[in-house]
Amino acid sequence: MTIQTSTSPTGDLSAGITTEKALYKKLIWRLMPLLMLLYIVAFIDRSNVGFAKLSFLRDLGLSEAVFGIGAGIFYAGYMLFEIPSNMLLAKIGARKTFLRIMVLWAVCSAGLAAMNSQNGYYLWRFLLGASEAGLFPGILLYLTYWVPVSRRARFTALFMASIPIAGVIGGPLSGIIMHTMDGVAGLHSWRWLFLIEGMPPLLLIFIVMRRLHDTPANAPWLSPDEVAIIERDLRADREATSGTAHKSFGKALLSPRFYLLTGMGVALLAGASNVFFWLPTIINRTGITDTWTIGVLSSLPFIAGFVCQYLVARHSDARKERRWHAALSGLVAAVGWAALPLVSANPALSVVALIVTAAGTFSAMGPFWSMPSLYLGKEAAAGGIALISTLAGLGSLVSPGIIGWLNQTTHTLAAGQYYLAALMLIGAVTVVAVGRHDKPNKTKSG
Repeated sequence: MTIQTSTSPTGDLSAGITTEKALYKKLIWRLMPLLMLLYIVAFIDRSNVGFAKLSFLRDLGLSEAVFGIGAGIFYAGYMLFEIPSNMLLAKIGARKTFLRIMVLWAVCSAGLAAMNSQNGYYLWRFLLGASEAGLFPGILLYLTYWVPVSRRARFTALFMASIPIAGVIGGPLSGIIMHTMDGVAGLHSWRWLFLIEGMPPLLLIFIVMRRLHDTPANAPWLSPDEVAIIERDLRADREATSGTAHKSFGKALLSPRFYLLTGMGVALLAGASNVFFWLPTIINRTGITDTWTIGVLSSLPFIAGFVCQYLVARHSDARKERRWHAALSGLVAAVGWAALPLVSANPALSVVALIVTAAGTFSAMGPFWSMPSLYLGKEAAAGGIALISTLAGLGSLVSPGIIGWLNQTTHTLAAGQYYLAALMLIGAVTVVAVGRHDKPNKTKSG
């Protein structure tokens, strides 16, 4: 393949000018490993409660419904502070914002290790959500400062790949901690789980301080010509979407499209979080009781999700199409959830259904989370992306409680799985209904 050189923004053409393709490849390698590592650690810390559940419900005398409420209450804290955190990030920068988030979520993970009651469980899950608030929309906003729309789906998909990677790493890690640490220093294994998996954010603080830069202009590893190319591409994005993007947060709120996007956001966030929360239980209900085996088997759906997520995002970028990639992936996830009750007695088929579910859920994320910035101008992006993420959090707030109540009432996981299948189907319909971003509205909304 021949790579053509680009004329520099200053008008010079020389061997020293980095091609655009090489430049954005450089950005992938410099930005994404750290951003992905941050979210991998965060997602392990928010979702390891699914493994801890196998032990702490019995130790503390709690019910399935209580577990579901506590799992979901994380998103109450998350939703309250997402928008303020993202608006603050736009003012003070990503580095200071992410450092605050990391310190607080490490403290809250230790708090979960010390809980002794239902109220303690609810409190620390709420505080963990409040602490992590802003990391997800903050990283999405941060990428808009570096990467133009035409290349952003692959960056976004790599970031979203943090979620299945968290499952690949977190499942076996949580399984082996639960399997080997029970009784060490007189502590239950689930207490060790929260303590050990809450330590990495403290270690990452030093890396973030040294390696994370707020904008391309602040990055010493970019040349002036490279910074100018990025700024030129971002400026071209703003000009290209000036007729269809909402120029203010307030005007974006008046658009029905904004809320249709939220429909798919609800389905994806609820679908992904509930895969983590209930996957160990689903495997356990097939008759497998060894926590190490459950941990290993739980990694398989996430491996499939990671591979499919990358391939779908790559195809989405190549076709410059987002809506249908997100919608069809959501439909696949719905089929997977609906199939689970039909194969619940068979461990192998249950894992296959979970693989289909995870593959569909994670494949939708790259294309979908590239969509909000297509409809929002620069001024609206900080609040808009955060609000979509916040409203989407409603699904993750109420869904675990609904599913926990359904499990406890029906003494089966089937009703909850059908609920999630319906949620993914509704999400697929709403994302299609958003319409093409480059198709002007009949009534111009500014």
